Amino acid sequence: MSGVQTVAPEAISEQMALQAAEWFFLLQSGAASGQDRQRWQHWHAAHPAHAVAWERAQHVGQTFARLPPSLALPVLNRAAAQRRRAVKALALLLVAAPTGWLAWRHGGAADLLADLHTATGERRTLQLADGSRLQLDTASAVNIRFDSDLRLLHLLHGAIYIETAADAHLPPRPLVVATAQGRMRALGTRFTVRQDGDTTRVAVLDGAVELRPRAAPEQVLVLQAGQQTRMTAQSIAAAEVVTPDAEGWAHGVLQVRNMRLADFAAELGRYRPGVLHCDPAVAELRISGTFQLQGDTTAVLESLPQVLPVALRYRTRYWVTLVTPP
Repeated sequence: MSGVQTVAPEAISEQMALQAAEWFFLLQSGAASGQDRQRWQHWHAAHPAHAVAWERAQHVGQTFARLPPSLALPVLNRAAAQRRRAVKALALLLVAAPTGWLAWRHGGAADLLADLHTATGERRTLQLADGSRLQLDTASAVNIRFDSDLRLLHLLHGAIYIETAADAHLPPRPLVVATAQGRMRALGTRFTVRQDGDTTRVAVLDGAVELRPRAAPEQVLVLQAGQQTRMTAQSIAAAEVVTPDAEGWAHGVLQVRNMRLADFAAELGRYRPGVLHCDPAVAELRISGTFQLQGDTTAVLESLPQVLPVALRYRTRYWVTLVTPP
């Protein structure tokens, strides 16, 4: 696998990446004929960059292969549109530099195959078919399914901000957000939902939201405006007062109050490609303030030594550790 990491990313063009992705899905599908395999061998030998693209396709494809069947990459008997989306998703990873692959580290292949997704550092806002407003935070992925009975947003990873609209459909359909931990039904509201490991965090800004854990649907909690909570698949924590960070990201800022530096680094790292570490020696330092997330977050990092007894140790531009000053 070392060859994948050492070849310059510009050696693989977009066209070559798309060709490699097409060949990858054909050969993985089990439907390739002997003639198809001969054509693949001819393509593979035609240019050195083809071999590099193919090696990367196999390397990145291991991530796709580990997905559950419901998220597995489509093969030849799936819908054409879904196949095209999968091919483009894989090709995107093939032409990316190693730091580009790190940008997708949070959700990987499942994110790329979602109806909507954002890369590290990207945020996206759009209006849904019912008039509701949806915003995706950095490195987030959502699948959308509206039918005659339900308006469903399935948050696969990351965080979303929803401003619901009255449904013109008769009878009005409930708007529900689903995560791995359970479901949240909007009751005319603005709220945020974050999928965070084995926990879902919900903060209600207006209106109310009804929560039900996936493994204990008999448990119900209605969060009111100004309240937030955490939910696992088995239970819901008691409601608390909404903290500033719950929706700050939707306005392009990270708002923190007396936060551990290690936690701050982890949160800021969600908006940066690459790796941001915090040395244990400075992990317990506390930080408060409002920090801009627009564009390059390097300015935020470089401001930290001005307010805390820390230094920045750069291994590369995309690999930074917060350490004790020399």
